[in-house]
Amino acid sequence: MIEYTFSNYFYAFLLTLFAGLSTSIGAILAFFSKEKNYTILSMGMGFSAGVMIYVSFIEILGKSKDSFSTMFSSEVIGESIALFCFFLGIGLSALIDRLIPEDVNPHEPKSNSELQELKPENKNSVIKHSSLKRTGLFTALAIGIHNFPEGFATFVSALDDINLGITIALAIAIHNIPEGMAVSLPIYHATGNKKSAFWYATLSGFAEPIGAILGFFILLPIMGAATLGITFGIVAGIMIYISFDELLPAARVYGNAHTTILGLVFGMFIMASSLVLFKLI
Repeated sequence: MIEYTFSNYFYAFLLTLFAGLSTSIGAILAFFSKEKNYTILSMGMGFSAGVMIYVSFIEILGKSKDSFSTMFSSEVIGESIALFCFFLGIGLSALIDRLIPEDVNPHEPKSNSELQELKPENKNSVIKHSSLKRTGLFTALAIGIHNFPEGFATFVSALDDINLGITIALAIAIHNIPEGMAVSLPIYHATGNKKSAFWYATLSGFAEPIGAILGFFILLPIMGAATLGITFGIVAGIMIYISFDELLPAARVYGNAHTTILGLVFGMFIMASSLVLFKLI
C-alpha cells in the first residue's frame, strides 16, 4: 500500500477545486458575449487538448503500464492491461455522453451566431424564457455529471505527481470556461439575474472537488500498484475522450482550423518541455 501525507491530499484537492471553479470564469465571460471575440478561447481549448493528449499518451498511460508491469514482471502483460483500462475510460466517458440529451450536453458547443440567438433583444428568437432557464439548469446538471470523473482524474494525478497534477488542472480549467458559459448564458437571459447565472455555473463546477473527495475515500484504503495502474489507465482514456470529443470540435467552432492546430501544437510543446524540465530538476 502506498502512503501519502496530509499535504499530498490537501494540494491535490486544491488543484481539483481550482479546475472545477473555473466555470465561474466562463459565467462572467458570458455576460459580455455580444461582441466577444472567441479566437483566444479557440486557441485556449486547442492548447488544453494538446496538453491532455500529449500527457495522456506519454506520461499517464506509461504510469499505468509501469504499475502493471511491476506487478506481473512482464511488459507485455502490463501494457495489455493498461490498454484495456485506457479503452475502458473512453467507454465510460462515451456512456456518460450517451445518457445526456444532446440539447443540454456540454460537449455540443455553441457558435457566436447561436449565442446571439439567446439575446433577449433578438425579436426573431422562438426560445421562451422558461425554456432558456430549463436549458441552463439541465446543462448545469449535465456538466456536473461530466465534471465528476474529471475531478477524480485531477485528484489522482496530483496525488501521484504534483507537477503532473498542476498541468492537468490547468488544462481542465481552460476547458471548463466554455462550460460555465453554457450554463450562465441561458439562465442570465431568461431571468436577467447575473448573480443567479453566476452561482449556477459555479455550482456545476463543484462536481470536480466532490469527485476528488469520493476518490479520496475510495482509494485511501486500497492504494497500491494495481489501484494506480487501473486509475491511470482509465484517467488517460477519459482525457483522450474529452480532447477529441469536446475540446477540438469546440475549438473549431469558436475559431477555425488554424487557431485550433496552433493551440494544439503549442500545448503539446509546452507539455513536452515541462516534462523534460521537471526531470532535469
